[in-house]
Amino acid sequence: MVQPLRIAPSILSADFSRLGAEIAAIDKAGADWIHLDVMDGHFVPNITFGPAVITHARSATKKPFDVHLMIAPVDPYLEAFAEAGAQTITVHAEAGPHLDRSLQTIRDLGKRAGVALNPATPAAVIEPVLERIDLILVMTVNPGFGGQAFIPAMLEKITQLKAMIAGRGIDIEVDGGITPATAGEAARAGANVLVAGSAVFKGGTSAYAGNIAAIRAAAQAARGEDC
Repeated sequence: MVQPLRIAPSILSADFSRLGAEIAAIDKAGADWIHLDVMDGHFVPNITFGPAVITHARSATKKPFDVHLMIAPVDPYLEAFAEAGAQTITVHAEAGPHLDRSLQTIRDLGKRAGVALNPATPAAVIEPVLERIDLILVMTVNPGFGGQAFIPAMLEKITQLKAMIAGRGIDIEVDGGITPATAGEAARAGANVLVAGSAVFKGGTSAYAGNIAAIRAAAQAARGEDC
């Protein structure tokens, strides 16, 4: 089963003083999903925003909200993020002792359930919970900050996961260091959802469409698709 290619700009690199306008701009520029990185200053060394910001941002676009929770503990906050307008909620395999329970809760809330894996976490960790998963997020940098360089060793992990989920309708998402130069490598390895922050938001609003198109074209070429 070939999953469709999606480009999911991360608002972590947006101008937060005009966040609604920035989200509307990347929507118009061709974003498929909007990626929202939630950080708590505990699980990762940075603090971003919580459900209230997502609730207010929801009116800026009808595109799916792809919410990546880099927080621990995560279970007490799942309902709040679901109510805020997330379509997909992704939790880290490393963020708590009861991953299966967290995924079941997300599904019970009527949302798509994702699992994120840090660079040092092996692909095999998700094997026992494959039946609960709609999306696997491979961190291709260490989480916490935007603008980091892509870790090439993660390509092998993507390939392993692609083989593991064969025949299942599960998205493989990559987050970290995605540019037109790395998008093709990630797509060739098996990723179909590409999160990009700095590479999308550089150059100002007038550049967003071209930035998204360049990432998409590189991934399409690697997948053997017409641009």
